[in-house]
Amino acid sequence: MQTGTSQRDDQRQAAQRRRKELLEAADRVVLRDGPEASMNAIAAEAGITKPILYRHFGDKGGLYRALAKRHTDALLASLRAALDAPAEDRRQRVEATLDTYLAAIEARPQVYRFLMHPADNGQQELAQGSDVGHHSAPLLRRLGEELATVIAERLELGPGGDETARVWGHGIVGMMHAAGDWWLRDRPCARGQLVRHLTDLLWGRLSLVDDRAGAPGF
Repeated sequence: MQTGTSQRDDQRQAAQRRRKELLEAADRVVLRDGPEASMNAIAAEAGITKPILYRHFGDKGGLYRALAKRHTDALLASLRAALDAPAEDRRQRVEATLDTYLAAIEARPQVYRFLMHPADNGQQELAQGSDVGHHSAPLLRRLGEELATVIAERLELGPGGDETARVWGHGIVGMMHAAGDWWLRDRPCARGQLVRHLTDLLWGRLSLVDDRAGAPGF
């Protein structure tokens, strides 16, 4: 016979599984429809009604934020893997990290447009009632803070190093986002060429500082 605690655990696990299934259904719709993805389409894909969808995510903004976290988590994991991968030198590692970001938005442009430009095609249903008026800011802030942590842990920046690391982290993410957004829309050059141009832009100070003693290379 189950205790009250074990029953609650089972219910919580079942709710988590159901939430994951609903996010996967939402992903399929976003991959198909991009910024035009609607709550009606997501509910239909999941085989449920909109009220049930709301019950799992609180509101439209809650679903948007859950999808944003899901994809930001995956992107961060890929970026960390690129930073940790063996490389001949620091420049190669920087190029690999920039390429990882650009490859991710190139591979799933509809997901990127949904997260960064949710109202591009006049579809604002998911943006209503949430903080998506500044839709890209929370995602970019999180990426900037994560990169700042890596920089502070791996590079010897001297006095004021933590401040420098945060400036660099957010600055690099801002550059990646702005350049990547423009590149994805206009395709002015090959991805590899863009990576080289951006690395050239970053390379000045990065080429001069030393790795921290005992830390993985940056």
